[in-house]
Amino acid sequence: MLIRLAIALLLVCAAFATSSADAQAADSNLARAKRILRTTPLVDGHNDLAWRIREDKHTPRDVEAYDLRHPTSGHTDLARMKEGMVGAQFWSVYIPGEIKDSGYARVQLEEIDIARRFIAKYPERLAFATRAADIRYDFSQGKVASFLGMEGGHAIENSLGALRAYYDMGVRYMTLTHNVTLDWADAALDEPKHGGLTPFGKEVVREMNRLGMLVDLAHVSPGTMSAALDASEAPVIFSHSGARALVDHPRDVPDSILARLPKNGGIVMVPFVNGFVSAKVRAHDVAEEQASKDAKAKFGSDTAAVERELSEWRTAHPPIRASIADVADHIEHVRDIAGIDHVGIGSDFDGIDDVIPGLENVSKFPYLLAELARRGWSDADLRKVAGENFIRVFTQAETVAARLQKERKPSTATIEEMDGKLHP
Repeated sequence: MLIRLAIALLLVCAAFATSSADAQAADSNLARAKRILRTTPLVDGHNDLAWRIREDKHTPRDVEAYDLRHPTSGHTDLARMKEGMVGAQFWSVYIPGEIKDSGYARVQLEEIDIARRFIAKYPERLAFATRAADIRYDFSQGKVASFLGMEGGHAIENSLGALRAYYDMGVRYMTLTHNVTLDWADAALDEPKHGGLTPFGKEVVREMNRLGMLVDLAHVSPGTMSAALDASEAPVIFSHSGARALVDHPRDVPDSILARLPKNGGIVMVPFVNGFVSAKVRAHDVAEEQASKDAKAKFGSDTAAVERELSEWRTAHPPIRASIADVADHIEHVRDIAGIDHVGIGSDFDGIDDVIPGLENVSKFPYLLAELARRGWSDADLRKVAGENFIRVFTQAETVAARLQKERKPSTATIEEMDGKLHP
């Protein structure tokens, strides 16, 4: 009996020692990640706080009421940004592509206004930024370099003059489409109409290059990705996209495109979106979509019956979540195909409903770097994925713009001239 007790005690002690060693290793990786982020700005490619404020249930569009100096109901506030060691942030000034009746430009201007006002409201922590060099300077001052990224080329309303006006307001990237195919570009989640970009779409890319506005290929179709890479003289970005080889989601990037990034110089910024980074979550989402279609086909306009059917399905198929490991897998896949110089981070915080456990808000960025450190990443490579890669991309885009501005004047092309007719 005593011998058995002694053996049991030894096993417990061994398990405790192993658990303690694992905890120490985890702590050491997190400490290493934080040490790196003290001297390297972490650049996040996409945060939808402006839309979150606009659509707030209690105080919509009220920048004063949505106070970042206190804990917020969303994923972002100043304290959590500091804890997450955010060095630079692209604030998305997203507008839906389905609001044609109210006018794209008006809503776009309102979104820019919201973002500019909340950046100005917190001068002790946020600094409005427009140049790559601002990232390191603001970081040295203990501030988050705050850029604007426009999500959806529908906002230019087929006008290169409008594109230039948005640049003058501070917009430094434009996602060519959101979820709706445009008159000049195909979207990932809509029916393709152009085989990628029309001639006018290519002119949009060229004018963005001339301005120094980053071409963002998140949300576009593979055909648009390929056409933009053909047209762009500057590095492109994917502000929040994963790797399609790991998850077959239209919003992720095929290997054939990843393989072209080294020549272009661009970067894929991996998001924290469950369905983009986990094949299991994606399969669950597809099954739920099919269940919804089946219920509607079965019950027609009886919405109560449809909801009962769906509720029963969801009870039988509870939601699942991705993990930090899934996000790290996508980062490593982009690295393996495109190279270590072509991967970064684009969280999509405040633009997602279901967060990944361990990456619940802007305070959690160091934990992702700790996961990569645990996998054997060097300090130099961790610095690249954190922000050095993006700074290099942005700097190169500015260099290209300086050259192009000496070579050509602002384009006066119209979609009617270049495409022959306005696409329906």
